[in-house]
Amino acid sequence: MEDKKQRIFHLVEELNKLAYEYYTLDNPSVSDKEYDEKYDELVRLEEETKMILPYSPTQRVGGMVLAEFKKYRHKGKLLSLGKAQNIGELRDWHSKNLKAVEAYNLSNEDKLPQIRYIVTKKFDGLTINCTYDNEGILIKGASRGTGEIGEDITAQVKTIKTIPLKIDNNAVIEVHGEAIMTKEAFEEYNKVAATPLKNLRNGAAGALRNLNIKETARRNLSAFFYDIGYNEGEPFETYFDMLNFIKDKGLPVDDYYKVCYTSEKIEKEIDYINSIRYDLNYDIDGVVIAIDHIKTREIIGYTVKFPKWAIAYKFEAQEATTKLLDVEWNVGRSGRVSPTALLEPVDIGGVTVKRATLNNMDDINRKGVKIGSTVFLRRSNDVIPEIMGVVENEEDTKEICPPKNCPYCGSEVIQEGVHYFCENSLSCKPQLVKSIVHFASREAMNISGFSEKTAEQLFEELNIKSISDLYRIQKEDLLKLERFGEKKANNLLEAIEKSKKCDLPSFVYALGIPNVGKKTSVDLVKRFKTLENIINAKFHELISVEEVGDIIAKSIIEFFKNSKILSSINELIELGVEPYFKEEKVEENVFNGKTVVVTGSLETYSRNEIKEKLQSLGAKVSGSVSKNTDYVLVGKEPGSKYDKALELNIKIINEEDFQRMLN
Repeated sequence: MEDKKQRIFHLVEELNKLAYEYYTLDNPSVSDKEYDEKYDELVRLEEETKMILPYSPTQRVGGMVLAEFKKYRHKGKLLSLGKAQNIGELRDWHSKNLKAVEAYNLSNEDKLPQIRYIVTKKFDGLTINCTYDNEGILIKGASRGTGEIGEDITAQVKTIKTIPLKIDNNAVIEVHGEAIMTKEAFEEYNKVAATPLKNLRNGAAGALRNLNIKETARRNLSAFFYDIGYNEGEPFETYFDMLNFIKDKGLPVDDYYKVCYTSEKIEKEIDYINSIRYDLNYDIDGVVIAIDHIKTREIIGYTVKFPKWAIAYKFEAQEATTKLLDVEWNVGRSGRVSPTALLEPVDIGGVTVKRATLNNMDDINRKGVKIGSTVFLRRSNDVIPEIMGVVENEEDTKEICPPKNCPYCGSEVIQEGVHYFCENSLSCKPQLVKSIVHFASREAMNISGFSEKTAEQLFEELNIKSISDLYRIQKEDLLKLERFGEKKANNLLEAIEKSKKCDLPSFVYALGIPNVGKKTSVDLVKRFKTLENIINAKFHELISVEEVGDIIAKSIIEFFKNSKILSSINELIELGVEPYFKEEKVEENVFNGKTVVVTGSLETYSRNEIKEKLQSLGAKVSGSVSKNTDYVLVGKEPGSKYDKALELNIKIINEEDFQRMLN
């Protein structure tokens, strides 16, 4: 029995270390199968011995449903932050801090240092407070509540795989963080959820406020930690030291935290974070600016509600509620008939929104959306907003019904899976116009001066009913059209003629294969070399192409099964379209076939330029450092990728090294 108990201690320690490598470092050292075997052995031993350590990984997902939430009094207060609504308020706050430090230094011998700020992202999730005891064991997870008293959500917090159940520390601490739901977790959950989640924040909050622990685990939450609110160990001199301490203890910390000395630098960081906001796989709603030096914080002090030494700068809201007035059905180039919501105008982030995406009937029914409903809207970047759900059930609403006939050509609409299609691909105006516009676009055949208005005019007045008809247009036909003079007609005909000599990746992209973008077209051509080889490619050959998965492979095979499409391609070639492929020879160099990660700002290259340069050398450019990385190219102010490269003993080079290695 004693041997079994010792084995449990060993397995728990090993499995927690492996989970940290997998979930936090994204750098697993064993296979999933090996991990599962060790985990299953632990479960078996725990059942035999009836001994379960409080930090055992088996305690992450309990099968219980709690009766109620119990109150928990935080050891240290969780304070709210004051908010700057604009840059002017931020500058005023900075000026007050400068004056406070100057006043203190004038009347005291122990001078405060120059004010230094740490800028971090403001995560849009649910605040959590994790208490670790003097053996480093997670003994409590709690919600913020009033800031003094929260709710005990320990079982729910333990389902977050990136939060360690035990850390190497011998003093009681409370660590503040934010539980979040990633976009990937949100989408996976909503694929099978009976009631889809409305947004990421509600997904996280609902998970931690759920008494059913299995439901919490299904949401697959993540977390970031950023503060220690209570500490019985060595005090910290700076916030920077505190963040590094949190990170060193294995708690997940965001890569981004910047040092700033001036309001101008803070403003630049705000612009930067706002610019990458929609590229993140989680939600943020602003940035937090906090004084770094802990003693300076104590001198500057607090108001009744907020610390004076920190402030939140909030971005424009990207969510709103409004009324769904009606639904419009539109036809795309694939023939898909899709619903668009017509809304009572509402302002989201300074933009007046009148329309929103509804996806398909299956999505509409799952979300319970009806005409007349008050709906919850979400806008990401410049993309048309999406209806995430209904705010509340109301009377006087009307079911949304798909059309039986195409709203443009009157042809019968057929259902395929969750989507509806107009089969009249030959003379349904929206389908053909959009197909021609895509075919002529810059990344496709690059027929300059070709717009949607021109495509509509050719469809309506010259009876252009296929892409190949473009290459049959005569000058005298164009001169009959309104707004077409000699010069415009010549320019269009020259552009059409010039497009006949096109590179093969552009031609493949121009065909409009579902799910195949320009990059995939380039990858397909690199692999198969000729159009004939792509048309005849087998499933197993297609999925061997980088970033081509089952869905894309099936789309390509189905596309080229269509005899009309093959006939159209042959017609284009007979009319003189000659797609060519010139394989670029990569000269032998040290980067050919290597995986390179770039971090920090470079002097000679922009981020896109260095990526293109490396790819031209035959290198694979990766966004994250792992044991498979060959080089990390470091510029000014590198982030955590630099630290990870040091940790994994990856070769680190700077710009000078890069140029020298090239030469």
